[in-house]
Amino acid sequence: MNTVAPHGPLTSLVHTKFTKDFHQQPFNSNMFLSKRSPLIFKCCCTRNEEPQKSHLGFSVLNTDIPCDGGTIFSTMAFYVFSLHVPLSFGGLAAVATILHQQVLEPDIEALSLLGVEILDLVGFFLLMKCPGKPQYKLRDFFQINNLARERNWLWASLLGFLFLILLVLLTSIIADQFLGQKEVNNPMLQTLLSSGSISVTACILVYCIVTPLLEEFVYRGYLLTSLSCTMKWQLAVLLSSLVFSASHFSSENFLQLFVIGCILGCSYCWTGNLYSSILIHSLYNAFTLFITFFS
Repeated sequence: MNTVAPHGPLTSLVHTKFTKDFHQQPFNSNMFLSKRSPLIFKCCCTRNEEPQKSHLGFSVLNTDIPCDGGTIFSTMAFYVFSLHVPLSFGGLAAVATILHQQVLEPDIEALSLLGVEILDLVGFFLLMKCPGKPQYKLRDFFQINNLARERNWLWASLLGFLFLILLVLLTSIIADQFLGQKEVNNPMLQTLLSSGSISVTACILVYCIVTPLLEEFVYRGYLLTSLSCTMKWQLAVLLSSLVFSASHFSSENFLQLFVIGCILGCSYCWTGNLYSSILIHSLYNAFTLFITFFS
């Protein structure tokens, strides 16, 4: 049966000037190129005095922030090839070269993986702040509007996690029928989890804290929010999930990752709260670690 082993995150951002009312007030936006780099865009937003919609639909995300779809995907591509790919595919190799080891010891490999993920997270926020003055602060990701306050994100997270487990099991069975069975566990992850307390602790930090934070900041906090301003929320969820799945560069787990992205995206749209998708993501990765550790 197919299961998804968590992979490293990826991000790239349009540098947008967000106010404290990011999720509360609608804006008008004028796009222009940054003088420092032709690849980085900034969005200067001015407050729109039109009243906020009072009716509740499935999605309570703020859709009144005009964004350009081409800019969104171009900056995502910029991040992937300038930061995510080098760190994901060259990070551990760089550590091995520095330490003059052909094969890293499990403890060193686990700690190096943690360091690579933290660098990815730091790089994400550095991209948010460049060029010029900071355009996007950490607290902006957790701002919720008045509509979202009417919904219980914690219960939604628990239900979303249970629904996610059922869907992943179902898609695993379907994938086994069409693609054939494969190894249930990630061999590298299984080795790290069986190598001692240091490796186990590092894996927990990577897969249950750092990776969920980074991937939810990117794919739901930035990408899904931006796309929902340019199209219907359903299509925005599908596109952001497709990018989320493709960015893991895993053809075997593509379907499961896409399903995971859809569940996380729907949870974020319904609650309007990034804590919800972060919690579901963290619980799912913890479930994966648990299954791998005791198998």
